Amino acid sequence: MNKYTRYTTILWTLFIGSLYTLFLWSLLIRVNYLGAFGDMPDLVKLENPKNELASEVYSSDGVLLGKYFRENRSPVTYSEISPNVINALITTEDIRFRDHAGIDLKGVMAIPFYLIQGDQRGSSTITQQLAKNLFKTRGIQKKGILGYIPGFNIVIAKVKEWQLAITLEKTYTKNEILALYLNTVDFGSNSFGIKVAAKTFFQTSQDSLSISQAAMLIGLLKAPTSYSPILNPENALNRRNTVLELLFDNKYITNLQFNTLKIQPVKLDYEVEKHSDGSATYFRTMVSKYLQEWCKKNNKDLYGDGLKIYTTIDSRMQNHAETSVKEHMTVLQRKFNKHWEGENPWRYQNKQEIPNFIEDIAKKTDRYKALEKKFGKGSDSIMIVYKTPVKMAVFSWQGDIDTIMSPFDSIAYYKHFLHTGFMTMDPYSGHIKTWVGGIDYKHFQYDHVQQSKRQPGSSFKPFVYATAIAEGISPCTLIPDLPITFKYQEDGKEIVWTPRNADWVYSGDSLNLRRGMARSINTIAARLTNMVGVEPIIQMAHKLGIESALKPVPSICLGSSDVNVYEMVGAYSTFLNKGVWTEPIFIERIEDNSGNVIFEAIPKRRDAISEDVAAVMVYMLKGGTEEGGGTSQALFQYDIFKGNELGGKTGTSSNYSDGWYMGISTHLVGGVWVGGEDRSIHFRTSATGEGSKTALPIFGLFMEKVYADTSLDIKEGRFKMPSKLSININCPRRPDRVVVDSLAISEEEDLLPSEEIVE
Repeated sequence: MNKYTRYTTILWTLFIGSLYTLFLWSLLIRVNYLGAFGDMPDLVKLENPKNELASEVYSSDGVLLGKYFRENRSPVTYSEISPNVINALITTEDIRFRDHAGIDLKGVMAIPFYLIQGDQRGSSTITQQLAKNLFKTRGIQKKGILGYIPGFNIVIAKVKEWQLAITLEKTYTKNEILALYLNTVDFGSNSFGIKVAAKTFFQTSQDSLSISQAAMLIGLLKAPTSYSPILNPENALNRRNTVLELLFDNKYITNLQFNTLKIQPVKLDYEVEKHSDGSATYFRTMVSKYLQEWCKKNNKDLYGDGLKIYTTIDSRMQNHAETSVKEHMTVLQRKFNKHWEGENPWRYQNKQEIPNFIEDIAKKTDRYKALEKKFGKGSDSIMIVYKTPVKMAVFSWQGDIDTIMSPFDSIAYYKHFLHTGFMTMDPYSGHIKTWVGGIDYKHFQYDHVQQSKRQPGSSFKPFVYATAIAEGISPCTLIPDLPITFKYQEDGKEIVWTPRNADWVYSGDSLNLRRGMARSINTIAARLTNMVGVEPIIQMAHKLGIESALKPVPSICLGSSDVNVYEMVGAYSTFLNKGVWTEPIFIERIEDNSGNVIFEAIPKRRDAISEDVAAVMVYMLKGGTEEGGGTSQALFQYDIFKGNELGGKTGTSSNYSDGWYMGISTHLVGGVWVGGEDRSIHFRTSATGEGSKTALPIFGLFMEKVYADTSLDIKEGRFKMPSKLSININCPRRPDRVVVDSLAISEEEDLLPSEEIVE
């Protein structure tokens, strides 16, 4: 054998041995021999690759309200992606993408040549990169024993990516692979996938990206931080121009386009999407809590499964609700600030300022506890640091203000703000249409629709009247406006209570039930309570939808027990819905990321009161606008009565701490609460602090906007009454019968319960 033949034999032996070794190595990796190489994805995972997808929340009219995500990603199809993006991706990452079967052999063979020249370019194809991104081949989990050995881990990962790339090429078309890749990659700024990236950096859609915009986004893929146009704008510009040059070299753009585009600056419209972005933020937070429990029970991942949640909220009504809240609360806050000008609003029942109010709140904060841990309990340094001014942005109704303020002073600043909760609902379907849980979610995340419970004041009275009517007391029954005293036991103590009217006057007149409720006269509600009993009233409230615990004391008739807006709206809706309580619902259906319906809401329903009693209660609630002195007549300042009927009930709790308005129309029932963050923060006079002044205007403004919105199918109209009503509501004008219950009439001002209800 000559020398040439021997060298040829050696080379062939080495070549065949290398192929055999590579084949054996690949086989061992494929089967994860002895668990040394880590698992490979099975065929099911290859055919249905799992990606972190943001779940999306939609309104009933099809508007995206917001998202829940760990990685903000929304998938799109190939046809929904701009050709500019596709061209930039192929020319930058894998110019022979259309020609290879997952592995670019030409690129692999050229690696030694590039290394000799000092060029560190890789040979990974788009398909290999997709495999790496989808199946986390270089992650820390399931590596196998050899995967932890430096050098081996890279080789193992690379072979896995080759094998996965070949399988992906067999499973998907080239266009599907491109779409999968662009849906998978991280563009930085918490934007995963081309759809979110287009919105984050340019506030546009992925199908509308220009050549320059596409070049910048594809340029980011090499290193999202290094080439970030926000963090490193010069690097981003140079990288974009590199991609443009590659597009020109490969004849995707002309010389004129290249020379024109490369001198243009990077023009951004940058905004990182957050969970709190979008409309109905309080609502979406409440929905997320519900969905987390639902997902736990149904083995779903709210933040990664790409669920589509279709809610009952109407985006147009929600916008009207949020706007109405802002319009009224801006004006009301100015009145409140003027009302307390030069004084602090946190007061005891005797109107004296509460000492150390802010100090006591400060000591409960996380900041204070952290300082306490650092300096030790009782250290003077805690308050010194707490009262040291720092830069901060604080809320105002004119927009956030950049200021210098101590954390201590910021507590006092924020305690001066009034808050609100506002919800509306379709009383027939149970669909919640609007939900405004507060004045600004960014600064005040406590929800005042469902999370908060406060005294409803006189807005609770309709439950008293409904009990009386259900027990056969005629709406025409006349009750005298005279004081009445209750004596009862509470917590082992004897309580003597004489409820007073809001104006502190007992007229002595006898009024029928409709007029008594319309004028919100406390003595008449109290006398009805004595006639029907406390327990039946509580039972009635629960049947109508009040789930909160109600204290069995006579002052229940004036709303002394805490409730929330959510349950109050549901209860009032029963009157409109012919006496059938319908559970307020906020989700219509949920779909998985393939469009399959996996949940559909069916609201709970139950008969609460008869249709006739319900109809009479609607008639009674109309009295607030129709009877002389009705407490809902402030609604007349709004353009909402053109051939239209509305009703409702105001409510004001002790010392004007809580203002309520419950409003009804032919299509919607609404509930509004307004008050301070603490019960000790409130107005001091009925002229400023009653529910008709603090809460009612939000309902009025909202209904005015709803009726003016021609895109909504909400029209003015009159309430429908049964054709044959078994209960007489045609009461004579003159008194014909006076009922005075047996309880003693007191002309003295006796002791009151711990909380006196004034309206």
